[in-house]
Amino acid sequence: MFRSLAFAGAIALAGPAAAQTASQWTGQATAYVWGAGVGGDVTPFSGAPTVSFDRSLSEVLKDSDEFLFLSGFARRGNLVLFADLSYSSSSRSGLVPPGIPASGKLSQRSMTLAAGKRVVNETTQTVDVMAGLRAWRVEGEVSVPLAGVSVSPTKSFVDPIIAARTNITLAPRWSVIGYADVGGFGAGSDLTYQVVVTANFQATENLFLSAGFRQLYLDYDSGGTAFNVTMAGPVLGATWRF
Repeated sequence: MFRSLAFAGAIALAGPAAAQTASQWTGQATAYVWGAGVGGDVTPFSGAPTVSFDRSLSEVLKDSDEFLFLSGFARRGNLVLFADLSYSSSSRSGLVPPGIPASGKLSQRSMTLAAGKRVVNETTQTVDVMAGLRAWRVEGEVSVPLAGVSVSPTKSFVDPIIAARTNITLAPRWSVIGYADVGGFGAGSDLTYQVVVTANFQATENLFLSAGFRQLYLDYDSGGTAFNVTMAGPVLGATWRF
């Protein structure tokens, strides 16, 4: 369907955990750029034409209108907290069967809040499990002039999510982070999930630079309005730990 140029997903990048006592808070803030190719469909209402999109990263980069991606992660003892704010707006032209020109625009806003527990806290590896909510506001605009269709469906919904995150130390300044979450379960969307893997380099005592891959999927269908989209591509991030 559409693509977004970035998405600050449910990950907070960092290297080896800093030493702390059980009563101390540690935290980090992260900004990301995500170059995501996108494929999927938008159906504005029941019986309306479905606009399909399938765009590579190079095509996607031409279509980004606006984006903002920020996330934060905090820990005290075994308690872990996560927050993520994501906004992107993109537009693209495509075709609907049997080859009729169409155009579309997609804007998405999401806020993710999750809390959980550090279940593994070894010198070279940590594992966190979390649960929370992701609130969405998705605005789609579909125009098919030859069919006389021009609509702008807007949907707001909240998905429960469960997540797991692991941080593996490879060397004094290098680490790998893996993150996965899944949610929706019919409460908001039918299904949403994301998977992220990054390699992270500790540039200074507090600054970490990251590069990796992320895939995000959303399947929403309610009241005749349907958004079905997969976004996947490389991600670059910078994290400040405090």
